[in-house]
Amino acid sequence: MKCKITRNAAKVLRVELDKPENAELKLRAFVTHSHGDHAHYGLDLDTPKEDDVVVSTDKGIDVLLKSGEDMLDGIIIDYLYFPQEGFVITNPSKGNHGEH
Repeated sequence: MKCKITRNAAKVLRVELDKPENAELKLRAFVTHSHGDHAHYGLDLDTPKEDDVVVSTDKGIDVLLKSGEDMLDGIIIDYLYFPQEGFVITNPSKGNHGEH
């Protein structure tokens, strides 16, 4: 499975991941719901589960993805400051280029 984290997202995520209380946790990306040919995503901090794949990114952040969840393969985690500040997760490899 593949996952990319942008520079903006990595900076924000690193602040959370570097907190002492989060030392044993990894970033988890998950599908909140899907319909048609796209999905909506969420993020959390979690520990690896039996059915997880741990994907190492070029930003030094490991991401937990549920094995067999096709809509997670190829996601891009970004953090935007405009028009509204927050995380945006898309999967261009599945035709999902943004929220609707």
